[in-house]
Amino acid sequence: MTTYESYAPRRFSRSTDRAVLGGVCAGVADSFGFNLRVLRLLTVTAFFVAMPLTVVAYLAIVFLVPARADSRYESVRAEHKQARRQAKQQSDFAEAEAAVQVRSRCQSLEQRLANLEKHITSSSYQLDSEIRRL
Repeated sequence: MTTYESYAPRRFSRSTDRAVLGGVCAGVADSFGFNLRVLRLLTVTAFFVAMPLTVVAYLAIVFLVPARADSRYESVRAEHKQARRQAKQQSDFAEAEAAVQVRSRCQSLEQRLANLEKHITSSSYQLDSEIRRL
């Protein structure tokens, strides 16, 4: 088996996963191994330098080259989605736990206030306060 046969054939296609305006730059970067940010910067520069030619070429690629979803990024996206879901569940649990703590503290304060009111309105408190005034 030769080196040429060991490589999986790649077809040029637009990438819908990392697309900004049509996925052309992302597709070119994936197919040829370019840095996506540098390629987008070069494309914007080409728009300013040779506007009509660049617009025609870009639109031709958008309409003629098929789009595909890249499975490499789907797994990463699924992992991020699962991580966000777990973080939300943890924050929901923490919020519920905090709510239980606040509720128990409020109940404790309410009980202390009720005891204080009961003591102040009792006859022994009135008697004690009159004794102190003497």
